[in-house]
Amino acid sequence: MPIRQLSETMINQIAAGEVIERPASVVKELVENALDAGAARIEIVTAGGGLNLIRVTDDGSGIPEKELALAIARHCTSKLADDIHDIRSLGFRGEALPSIGSVARLSIRSRTANGDSAAEIGIEGGRVSTVKPAAANRGTTVEVRDLFFATPARLKFMKGERAESSATSDVIKRIAIAFPAVRFTLAGSDRSTLELPATDDSPEGRLRRVAQVMGADFPANAIAIDAMRDGVHLAGHVSIPSFSRANALQQYAYVNGRPVRDKLIAGAIRGAFADVLPRDRHAVTVLFLTLDPAIVDVNVHPAKADVRFRDPGLVRGLIVGAIREALANAGIRAATSGAAGMMAAFRPGAASYAHPGPANGHRSYEAAYRASGFAGFDPSRSSQRPLDAGFANGGFGENDQAAFDAGSLHSADARAGQDEAAETLLGMALGAARAQVHENYIVAQTRDSLVIVDQHAAHERLVYEALKNALHSRAVPSQMLLLPEIVDLPEEDAERLALHSETLARFGLAVERFGPGAVAVRETPSMLGETNVQQLVRDLADEIADNDTVDTLKERLDKIAATMACHGSVRSGRLLKPEEMNALLRQMEVTPGAGTCNHGRPTYIELRLADIERLFGRR
Repeated sequence: MPIRQLSETMINQIAAGEVIERPASVVKELVENALDAGAARIEIVTAGGGLNLIRVTDDGSGIPEKELALAIARHCTSKLADDIHDIRSLGFRGEALPSIGSVARLSIRSRTANGDSAAEIGIEGGRVSTVKPAAANRGTTVEVRDLFFATPARLKFMKGERAESSATSDVIKRIAIAFPAVRFTLAGSDRSTLELPATDDSPEGRLRRVAQVMGADFPANAIAIDAMRDGVHLAGHVSIPSFSRANALQQYAYVNGRPVRDKLIAGAIRGAFADVLPRDRHAVTVLFLTLDPAIVDVNVHPAKADVRFRDPGLVRGLIVGAIREALANAGIRAATSGAAGMMAAFRPGAASYAHPGPANGHRSYEAAYRASGFAGFDPSRSSQRPLDAGFANGGFGENDQAAFDAGSLHSADARAGQDEAAETLLGMALGAARAQVHENYIVAQTRDSLVIVDQHAAHERLVYEALKNALHSRAVPSQMLLLPEIVDLPEEDAERLALHSETLARFGLAVERFGPGAVAVRETPSMLGETNVQQLVRDLADEIADNDTVDTLKERLDKIAATMACHGSVRSGRLLKPEEMNALLRQMEVTPGAGTCNHGRPTYIELRLADIERLFGRR
């Protein structure tokens, strides 16, 4: 077949395959156009999940009558100057409207602030109608009917109306968070109305808009983020570890006000919460990155959801460092959802809850260790058991350790008669220990609340933090291999590993070049015992290629420290005397991340006195 020039309609339909994936994509493009036009109020109406009708009305600057024909022409835009690296608007490619018009019935009716009347233009399956007068208020109304009627094969890939409507709602919510001063309304015959009133662009106004989108419980369980590094500013909020979700759908990220789904940002968030959340739980986050447009590329894909940073290591390091610092400085906080669940459980007639197996949810000490596959460490014989070692490097002090001495336990009856706690203890975050129930839960009292602590989960976090601090405060002990392990790699991966050899050596992994396309491993971390060196090195090479970090090795060592902490902490069923319980509470108050254990479960639940009084009808 000879080479020929494709028709304009065919070109636009090909572009629509990338830009217009589903009705939600159309809504995204039209709403972004409205925001770029300076709209303060945007109304969206849909029908049939957006396949039958999408109507977006705004009060923006409008399109002059003489420019309507250009607005639906390919690669025509008012948002881009001569510098492709200085993009300060949401849209800039000039292909959304012609792409939509090539696969649907599109009409645009607009009026500028100084215009005496409105004008309208239409495009149906790529065929453009003439501009004609119309009646309209200031702003623009874009109406899309019968989406994909010109490409019926695409309709077979659409989901049901409910799923398409849900995707549209998600798009509006993501955009609305970045523009709190704009009022958004989403309605239609196939959905209930979503209304997001305008707030303001201050930090408080942004948080109110976040509460509109994500619910009022998020601000109550969130930590503010505000950090700057080398001209890159990070702001927003992240949830406390005990307030998490089963998926990452409630992780919102913005780059210069643009909603993005970037794997580097998602990976950085996961890395920042690695110590406090299990792999199957995800933090709730709203993060705003602000940086020079010249050092971020938003022209990666026509849908503009992906970005590329000139210095990805800087961005990742900023996100991980800022979140970890915020978590460490936030002090100990319990999720409000725990108290709400506790209130529901206490209500008369509530269904009983039975937890199968041990109260701490773990297997036996020896069985869990055998299943973990870690060689070279016998917890029952080791002289380095955390409780017995006294945490010489960053763990419990001598007084706290004495309080946990197993030889000085009192019975529950003896503890029941303890004196009133000192006023200073009642003023502490976790208060004064009053009792131990079911040989696992410490009941404490503050001036205005009741606190219930899971002693095993709490001590597990304390031991883990002590082990981790000791692990990373000095070089990790290594063991020399009898014969060096030669790992064949692509040349670029071998070079990356060689560049990070000093960092790897600090973690106990000695790597050096071994000719072209190979590295020799002479030492491995002692804590890993017998490990698959080939797989470890390849995983590290992949991570360095993606993120320019060696966190894979650090995470493996931290995982072993977490397992040691789990098996070396206070077990369920151990009776504690008042001094021991109070020592545990005080240590929790000063330990970062003490609100959750290593497995992401809450270590304590706080119930306010006002809530207790409501349970008994006193309020």
